[in-house]
Amino acid sequence: MATPSALLSMSKFISPFWGGRLGNTVKVFGTTLTSHRSKTTLTGGNIPPPAKYGGRHTVTLIPGDGIGPELLNHVREVFRFSCVPVDFEVVHVNSALETEDDINNAITAIRRNGVALKGNIETKHTMAPSVKSRNNLLRTSLDLYANVMHCQSLPGVQTRHKNIDIMIIRENTEGEYSSLEHESVSGVVESLKIITRNNSLRIAEYAFSLAREKGRRKVTAVHKANIMKLGDGLFLECCREVASGYPDITFESMIVDNTTMQLVSKPQQFDVMVMPNLYGNIVSNVCAGLVGGPGLVPGANFGRDYAVFETATRNTGKSIADRNIANPTAMLLASCMMLDHLKLYDHATSIRNAVLITMNETRLHTADIGGQGTTSEVVQSIMRYIQSKGQLTSDL
Repeated sequence: MATPSALLSMSKFISPFWGGRLGNTVKVFGTTLTSHRSKTTLTGGNIPPPAKYGGRHTVTLIPGDGIGPELLNHVREVFRFSCVPVDFEVVHVNSALETEDDINNAITAIRRNGVALKGNIETKHTMAPSVKSRNNLLRTSLDLYANVMHCQSLPGVQTRHKNIDIMIIRENTEGEYSSLEHESVSGVVESLKIITRNNSLRIAEYAFSLAREKGRRKVTAVHKANIMKLGDGLFLECCREVASGYPDITFESMIVDNTTMQLVSKPQQFDVMVMPNLYGNIVSNVCAGLVGGPGLVPGANFGRDYAVFETATRNTGKSIADRNIANPTAMLLASCMMLDHLKLYDHATSIRNAVLITMNETRLHTADIGGQGTTSEVVQSIMRYIQSKGQLTSDL
């Protein structure tokens, strides 16, 4: 069992990002963002939906494909055991269908509940070009413009680099993911990358405001403006404009190819990073690899009205599905971020502490980080730790 000093140390470790009390308020991802340039005010989905039915929240749950269903079943198991006042409205999305009825049902459910927890929905490149990514449809339909992930070295996980602590802010609704492409003539395909001033200013404002709130000192804008002078040039110009309103935060820009090299060489130089959609996908996967892999890092998608939580790298994990070997850490931590968003701080802290103590103190690891534990064994260990701390629980 972890010592009190170990728990205190763990609490200090998790508080900078996953939510900690500042004065009489609690700061979590979806903070209200107010422009310091006397322009738009962004509300970032900071007000969660009110609890209903005896103080319980209803959350949309989308199992997705691959390891998503089994990991989300474990989340539900931990929530039931810990008596978390959350009810899930389960909406299945069949990635094999070409119609959009399933994803439209999921979007309607999120609009109804305000919050969702999801597994990744597979996007098959072999399907007709008219079939759009379900994940992309969900993000654009709900205007979930900010994808936020925190890559931080975790205690108990052996990696090449230490002391990594990077917050990645990815524009989530345009860029190369605009789903606008066509064949001009036979053998010639044009794929449109959309960069707009409004959305670039919005994501830059989010990044700088979050950096100031979290006490961060530097924001790095990632771009390829040396080649895409208009598109990425506009994004970079917007970042510089927003940076002028934050004199307390150092601003720098870096070309995306150099960024990937710098990340694998000296990741400690980065603090907060903001970037367009495709670069965010690449950089977030690189950073997840640096701290131990996709099974460890949670992610969140925020808009003005809605929030959707998932694993940061959005992998389906089809090759290890239904084998009881997937790492549950990322999904459990994503569910803790969701609980913070719902202002269920005690439950979030209890589960988060149990996840990190199990990883660091008991050293019960799944195969992806060098262990021999199964998914079920890790989850059982987490629940035993929660029970040992005297939390109100149901039976194991």
